[in-house]
Amino acid sequence: MSAIVLDVLPIFILILIGWVIVRSGLMASNVGDALSEFVFKIAVPLLLFRTIAEADFHGASPFRLWIVYFSGVAITWAAGHIAATRLFGRDERIGVLAGVSSAFANNVFIGLPLVERTVGDEGLVALSILLAVHLPVMMVAGTVLMEHAERKIAGKSDRSMMFVLRQIVVNLIRNPLVIGLAAGMTIHLSGLTMTATLATVVNQVAGIAGPAALISLGMALEKYGVSGNLGIASVTSACKLLLLPGCVWAASRLLGLSPEWTAAIVLTSSVPTGVNAWLIANRFGVGHSLAASTISVTTALGAVTVSLWAYFLGA
Repeated sequence: MSAIVLDVLPIFILILIGWVIVRSGLMASNVGDALSEFVFKIAVPLLLFRTIAEADFHGASPFRLWIVYFSGVAITWAAGHIAATRLFGRDERIGVLAGVSSAFANNVFIGLPLVERTVGDEGLVALSILLAVHLPVMMVAGTVLMEHAERKIAGKSDRSMMFVLRQIVVNLIRNPLVIGLAAGMTIHLSGLTMTATLATVVNQVAGIAGPAALISLGMALEKYGVSGNLGIASVTSACKLLLLPGCVWAASRLLGLSPEWTAAIVLTSSVPTGVNAWLIANRFGVGHSLAASTISVTTALGAVTVSLWAYFLGA
């Protein structure tokens, strides 16, 4: 257990360092925003590009991995939604936000460095395969369900599904993570290799993706905090840290994923809620405090729960 803590704790210490930098006034929060932009648009896409370009898939199909992960997401999302609407009596929009907050893991900023550190290259391959569809699936589901909830409350008919999907597809095509994954797959399938100079540059930039992502996340946490909705936030946090990885682990066993792939997707499903929950709340102007509180609570507790999952998995 002590070895696992030594693997997991640095992840959260780097987040804490970012938070202290802003909290102490050493740097302004907009510096963290700029660092986050660099991580999201340059460093992580290059990490994904390198991982996919050099990956050995051993003939494995990605579909079992996707089924395992998203079956856990569906159960957890439904649990968060039902808790918010039935247990706490909130409207459908808050129900959607509760589902998103319960099931949207921070796979990029925390999951990637965690899996790289604890599982290694084989785990990164599994996570990269997941990331190829994770953002599109989650953003499409969140946007479509929120659109439906808003129209239901307002008593209006839904906008054309094709119109909503077209907007999302346009945004995804421009997404740096999707571009990085697509470029890596192109290199992988074509059999091309990078020159030594290009590989060195890619490796150096990709190498700072994890630490930079964690520090930038810590710097961003200053804007969230815990602001009300503690009852619902406690439920969504429990769903995120316990229910989602539990469901993913059970599905992994049922469908017979390899130990490395199981460890990778269970660990990434156990990390705190991603900032995308806040972005969806901001986009629709509802549920800000719930998203913020869940992000903060899961991040504060994540070091303990992630360590416990790592111990359980023998990672």
